[in-house]
Amino acid sequence: MSARRVWAFSPNSGGKKIPDLVRIDVEKRINDVAEQQLKGTFVRLDLRFKGQFCYIDAFTEPAVDETWNEEIMQETREECIERLRNSPIHLCRLRHFDKDKWGFAYYNYSSEKYELATYPDGEFFGKPEDAFLASAAFY
Repeated sequence: MSARRVWAFSPNSGGKKIPDLVRIDVEKRINDVAEQQLKGTFVRLDLRFKGQFCYIDAFTEPAVDETWNEEIMQETREECIERLRNSPIHLCRLRHFDKDKWGFAYYNYSSEKYELATYPDGEFFGKPEDAFLASAAFY
């Protein structure tokens, strides 16, 4: 008797290429929710789209101690601030399935990979702004 193969849906694979109008809509929605609910948390957001994915990075204003020691740190305080100011915080990667059906993955710094996550309600799919808020809560 041969083993029967069964297709199973996985929220961690597949997806559809993101149309331009959806890209524009998602950028607006995420920027709006950031402005309304996270004002002052991030200096700016960077959304990049590739195929079925939307990558969301955030930038913050670094806090660097006034007692900075250039000799020990091998850079000036100003150089450090500029370097940190331009270093993104990888928040999440969204996977597009439909207008309001997006999967998402957190960026795990210890493995340097995106790892499948659920929305706060325990579902694998939801709205992009909800994934953004959930990932931003960690930072």
